[in-house]
Amino acid sequence: MKLNIGKTIKRLRKEREITQEEFAEVMGVSCQSISRWENDSCYPDIEMIPTIAAFFGISVDHLMGIDEQAEKTAVDRYLNDFQAAVSSGDIDACIRIARAGVAEFPNNYALLNKLMYALFVAGDDTGNIPDWKENRDKYDAEIVALGERIIKYCPDTEIRFEATARLAFHYCELGKKEKGRAIYETLPSMSHCKEQAIWWALSEEEKLPYTRDFLRKSYDALSYALYRLVDLVSAEDALKVMDKMDALDALVYDSRAFEATWSNVNMAYRRAKCYAALLRYDEAVQQLKRSAALAMAFDNRPEEERCASLLLGEWVRKRSNFETADSRPLSEILRDSWLADKVFDSIRDSDEFNAILEQLK
Repeated sequence: MKLNIGKTIKRLRKEREITQEEFAEVMGVSCQSISRWENDSCYPDIEMIPTIAAFFGISVDHLMGIDEQAEKTAVDRYLNDFQAAVSSGDIDACIRIARAGVAEFPNNYALLNKLMYALFVAGDDTGNIPDWKENRDKYDAEIVALGERIIKYCPDTEIRFEATARLAFHYCELGKKEKGRAIYETLPSMSHCKEQAIWWALSEEEKLPYTRDFLRKSYDALSYALYRLVDLVSAEDALKVMDKMDALDALVYDSRAFEATWSNVNMAYRRAKCYAALLRYDEAVQQLKRSAALAMAFDNRPEEERCASLLLGEWVRKRSNFETADSRPLSEILRDSWLADKVFDSIRDSDEFNAILEQLK
């Protein structure tokens, strides 16, 4: 059996930005010895193996490269368990799962990234996490430390950029917007991102799936920008923006998109808010009825659904793909949180409004 000690040492050393000279000095050997190890010309002396493993914070088996498949299987199990927990809004379970994974594999950046994410979400004030404010303060230093470690050492570009954006967001949430913005500025611009540039390097077989994936990401980005625009304009203009969002959905999805989505529930609710603000109460009630019906359908959606369109091709929506900081059903969130908005006070005592509340119980 071929051992991969040299390859592992070289990868870990480069991830930590340690030169061969620096590593040689720590190990008490010559720089030529390090070079020979990494070139697989020879192995380190057996008595040095535990020292090297300890230096990198990994097991001896991991260093020797004889348990890579076992690690992948175990890490995949942690990630699947994490996804199941976050899809149900159980953030405490997410933290426990991620911590257990990191304890077993302290240098796995996928697990470190999930731990950072879980700690960040634990401070989300929009969910039903009672200690969110305390969590934001309690986990502040750990979130920063994890983010800085991932940014400095992680070889995976996607994970590194995800952690970069999250660290910037974390600073903004704490009121440190200048620091957050400085970090955001380090991210590549949309015009120079991989998705924009890589077309010319693709094979003919890759171009169709790539183009549809790019269309989906572009649609998501545009939808997110329109969603934000709704909050920045008048109620009358917000309704026009949401009409354009519906037209965009019909264009992209061939009018066959999944109807029962969190986004559709929220947009119907936001339409109702705009109508109520404009004193168009009958239309507000109709949108609340639509929001309630969609919320109940969302809560009872199947484990897996399939859909297809000309622009996006075929895709699957899994129930477990949904991520939330709220363990309540969406119907309950709509009833107890969103419908408590003061904009509905003028219709709160009406029979139709109370019928909607009763329906959501």
